[in-house]
Amino acid sequence: MAFEKARGTAETAPGGPARRNTALGLILDAVIFRHTLFSLPFAVMAVLLETGGRPPLFKAALILIAAVSGRNAANALNRVIDAGIDARNPRTRDRHIPRGLLSKKSLLLTALGFIIVLVVAAALLNPLCVLLLPLAGILIGGYSYSKRFTWLCHYWLGTACACSVMGSFIGLSGHFALRYFVLSGTHALWVAGFDILYALPDIEFDRKEGLYSIPCCFGAPLARAFAFASHLGTIAGLFLVPFFWKLSVYYWPAAVCAALLLVTEHLIALGKTERHIRLASYSINEILPLILLAGIAAGIYIE
Repeated sequence: MAFEKARGTAETAPGGPARRNTALGLILDAVIFRHTLFSLPFAVMAVLLETGGRPPLFKAALILIAAVSGRNAANALNRVIDAGIDARNPRTRDRHIPRGLLSKKSLLLTALGFIIVLVVAAALLNPLCVLLLPLAGILIGGYSYSKRFTWLCHYWLGTACACSVMGSFIGLSGHFALRYFVLSGTHALWVAGFDILYALPDIEFDRKEGLYSIPCCFGAPLARAFAFASHLGTIAGLFLVPFFWKLSVYYWPAAVCAALLLVTEHLIALGKTERHIRLASYSINEILPLILLAGIAAGIYIE
């Protein structure tokens, strides 16, 4: 399936690096700091659910710091590891390292800084968080390499992103519980689903480069089916949440709205331009977790 080129990319759009020429602005642009909105609300949801809306403030702050640090460390490493691939891909060649706006060293130092903050936050939470850091490191750091050997890379990414949710639960309790996998799995399937859609325009490039993704290995129609099935799993997870944590009926409108947004996402993704894919993969998914967070807050605080 051929995709028409949309004008510009996220990196060259207004507000991109051409407008942010300070070192900090370029780094925040490179790691797409604003997309922290994808993971942070889910970490907050985990904290609210597990504490019944009464989180210990110090622990909650450490959890949020760890979630932000882990996510941005992962993105900085991804930009460095994928710099060569990004330079050859017409869709990503305007990113910061290929354009010479940032060096690999600067982003490696950025990643190191975020990792140090993550380790300190984990150490202040509990011993289990520290023991699990190597596993989280493999998941987060290994994602960029996974597309080089498996089409399951989208689910690898989803699992890596879900570390922020599982880490939030464990940071509070210091142990595993079956219910933690409900919200964590919901988050993982949600990320995997929209990442599959995001990979659709790269089918020809990925095949040429010998990279793996569900779209390039199975074709666009089956890839859309994989993505939709993943988001059906997400919807099922959202509907299961009230069975594991006490929530009032005020949670349900947000869950239904999130389900409708996911369906809308797939309808938009049927468009033939990268703009449609970007709108479906990112714009809608920046709104969805905020709606869910509002629903969980309402379900906890409004009887």
